[in-house]
Parts: sequence; C-alpha cells; structure tokens
Amino acid sequence: MVKRMRLAISAIALTAVVPISAQQPGAQRGAAPGFADGADIPVKFSQAAPGVATGEGLSPAISWTNVPAGTQSFFLNMRDMDVSRNKTTDDQAHWVVWNIPGSATGLPEGVPKGPKLANGAFQFSATGQMYRGPGAGANGPKHHYMFELYALDTMIDVQPAADAFESRANVMKAIQGHILGKAVYGGLFKRPQ
Repeated sequence: MVKRMRLAISAIALTAVVPISAQQPGAQRGAAPGFADGADIPVKFSQAAPGVATGEGLSPAISWTNVPAGTQSFFLNMRDMDVSRNKTTDDQAHWVVWNIPGSATGLPEGVPKGPKLANGAFQFSATGQMYRGPGAGANGPKHHYMFELYALDTMIDVQPAADAFESRANVMKAIQGHILGKAVYGGLFKRPQ
C-alpha cells in the first residue's frame, strides 16, 4: 500500500500522495520564500533569472517530513507536463534525482551541477547533469511543472544513462514494487514579457 506523503519546497506546503508531511510556510527558520502548490514559480528558480545560463536555473530548497517507515531512498522527478519530447508522450525532464538517502530531510537551494550530489544521489535533466529551471515561453500559456517525490524501500541500482529521458525511464522501471509513498507538488511558469 502506498502511503500519502506531504512535501515542502522552499517553505512551499507540498501536498502529496503519502504522509511525508509538508512543513507549513515559515515553519523553518530562515527558509526562503517558496510558492504555494499550484501557484507561480518565482523567476529566481527559472531559466529566465538574471545571470542564468540557458537551460539552467537555481534549484529551490525542498524539504520533507513524516517519511514512511522503511524508507531507504528517495527519487525526485520534476517535469513539465505541457511539453512532449519528439512528439511522444515523454514529457520534459527538468530534474531527475535518485538515490537520495532515506535519512535525508530535503535538498538545499542551489544544488550544484554534476553527476553526483554530495549525499551520493545522481542527478540529470534535459540540459545535463544539473537542475533545469522552468522556461516556458512568454508568448504562450503558463506551463505546469510537477515535483514528484517517491519514498522507496531500497536504493536503486541505476547508473546515469546517455540522457535524462533514458535515465528517468530506467529509474521508473527500477522503482516498481518499491514505492512506499509519493508526494506531488505543482507550480506554474512562463517567462516574463
């Protein structure tokens, strides 16, 4: 049975599909302002932020509590629900992070580039081995960006593949039968005019 969790992103109250409880906005001292579930994602976390290289961005701080018993690792999948890859059903991979240790309570703001994080987790996006901020065009509608956090009963034996899409597909296959809980949080974004 999959437990419902709650998640917090940079003091964002993230409701979930498993009690990983979200901290309420302002619950953490010094927490950066976040965004409400379903609200606009601040430009600072996007590809449109001043000084940000194309396809990059500053990752938001993400925290979680009330983790299901037996959690050995977490998998974070950030995706753009409004973009398909090569006319398939495969949506945009903005941040695929797996093997986050089960003892972790979150990820800090501004996770650095690189294939492996300090905590041993792997990361990938359509841009490379880094967080890819939202980047929907200013002339179109806002895009729906989803942060999905899975609590798993194992560490996943998956190495980064050739790209984020293959890596995500491999991780999604590997987590089947190992999901203890899931949290989902959404935000909207389009570039400022």
